[in-house]
Amino acid sequence: MSDDDPFAMPRPGDSVPFELLDQRHAWVRALRGVPQDPVFHAEGDVWIHTKMVAEALVALESWRTRPLAERHELYVASLLHDVAKPRCTQIERDVGGVRIRSLGHAPAGARVSRRILWELGIDLGKRERIAALVRFHQVPYRGIEGDGANTRLIRLSQTCRLRDLACLSEADVRGRICPDQDNLLENIELFHLAAQDLGCDDQPFAFASDHSRASFFRHEHRDPTYQAHDDNRLTATVMSGLPGAGKSHWVTEHLPDTPCVRLDDIRRELAIGADQPQGRVIAEAYDRARTLLRAGQDFVWDATNLSRDVRRRVTNLCMQYRARIRIVYVEAPPALLHRQNANRAHPVPPAVLERLLSRWDPPDPTECHELHYIVEGHPVPGPMRC
Repeated sequence: MSDDDPFAMPRPGDSVPFELLDQRHAWVRALRGVPQDPVFHAEGDVWIHTKMVAEALVALESWRTRPLAERHELYVASLLHDVAKPRCTQIERDVGGVRIRSLGHAPAGARVSRRILWELGIDLGKRERIAALVRFHQVPYRGIEGDGANTRLIRLSQTCRLRDLACLSEADVRGRICPDQDNLLENIELFHLAAQDLGCDDQPFAFASDHSRASFFRHEHRDPTYQAHDDNRLTATVMSGLPGAGKSHWVTEHLPDTPCVRLDDIRRELAIGADQPQGRVIAEAYDRARTLLRAGQDFVWDATNLSRDVRRRVTNLCMQYRARIRIVYVEAPPALLHRQNANRAHPVPPAVLERLLSRWDPPDPTECHELHYIVEGHPVPGPMRC
């Protein structure tokens, strides 16, 4: 166990120092007393379950034999996998009795984990791999079957190592007391075997081209081995990142002569603040983008674009006009980001920034043809390309 590791990962064969983690991190302490359904979690509250999951993970031979970096990512993911249960758990009472549910805790946990790891200074690639493990940790034991099974596995492989996901899911199942443990473990084994059959258990599924990948994730029931004809006629560069990260600076430096639809400029033209309703701003931005798309003109869409749904609306519009989508995600460490935002001519109010952080979901390769990650002005490898 390294003294400078905030997560105090044990060496193979050592025990998990969970009491130390409880002392170090408020988010660990917040798990205490959070109830779980006694049928599926007879072991007790979320704090107890998380401790048991971490202990189950470090006891797995599949964890012990991994390289150090992979062991650490899995260990941190085991600690964070239910981090959003305190905010997602609801107690429901009906004629059948009391049910305890935590709907949506996995995607919410990915966002909470991202914020925690960002503030701890964990590098982008490692952070996003951990966040993906948290987001999808339930998938392997819930089972992958049906017509869309391969598509889901291929999609998952673009954001996390599926063998790591299976390992975390196994620890999650072994770290609980429930009546269907054997069935859940069998589902995990089938998940892992299916990923191996597709050749994407330890790497992203390999498409014939970036256009084939973008087309596959845009159209249902497409053959993943199909080489799509590339008939794109322009490139739309979609910026993404928190306010103050340096998006507009990147555009000025790298695409100074490319037309730019910049939402901040439109807000000022329309005298609409960042904390006011944005309907008119968005409508005007779309009108300007359509004009450029009809003309077959390369252009930049410069906005925060922090959620997948917001980006999808922009990229779908552009793809309708046969645009190649290039997403440039720009990031800065917390102190630098807040300083750069404060130094802007028109700073984003703290309440708005906090709201954006709560739905922060960086882009991944399923959304575009080309994806660039920029941290403090410098390109960095993507989470699955390290």
